[in-house]
Amino acid sequence: MKCLRIKIRGWTSSFRYPVFISGFQPTLPVPPLSTVYGLISAARGQVIKPEEADVGYLFFSQAKAVDVETVYELEEKLKVSKTNIIKREILYNPVLYLYTTCMEMKDWFRSPAYQLLLGRSSDLCSVEEIKEIDLEENLQDMKVGCTLVPFPFRGINGVLQALPTHFTMDLPRKAQGTRMFCIIDRLIKYKGNEFLYDGEMEWGVYIHGLGGPS
Repeated sequence: MKCLRIKIRGWTSSFRYPVFISGFQPTLPVPPLSTVYGLISAARGQVIKPEEADVGYLFFSQAKAVDVETVYELEEKLKVSKTNIIKREILYNPVLYLYTTCMEMKDWFRSPAYQLLLGRSSDLCSVEEIKEIDLEENLQDMKVGCTLVPFPFRGINGVLQALPTHFTMDLPRKAQGTRMFCIIDRLIKYKGNEFLYDGEMEWGVYIHGLGGPS
């Protein structure tokens, strides 16, 4: 299968668990699909929904730390009523390998319409490489992981978490496509044909959306 592999690197990233509203803020080990589609939408300059482009991805980081940040609580007229201090987990030196059969993304990521982010508004990132590759089909034995897959998924174990696939643009934004996903936070050995294979990187890629293996 012919596709694009886009390598994106940042300095920091943090992906919020939906159930944590206040207090200590842990980070998901990999970005949810909503973050990935938000990244693509920023590059395109308009909202891209899951049914408009299929994606696969692997995410890596070098370390995890806890940051302390100030939160400003606002009143109705957007006046600061008080400040608070919270602790937030951050991932250091994140790298995202984004895969898609939507070849138009080459132009989107070569000249993004808006700043690219890997998480919060402070998590700036940039594109290091855009490459056309061929993903192999029906390979039965490979390394997979550092991503998330729909639950249930044959032969895969991991942390379960309900996550949205994207958000509406209306304010307040509403989560869409929320369902259960299995988070694989490391590379593991896998036998099956639900993943495609990147021979250059020697790992499997699960494609979400149109054209993805079922």
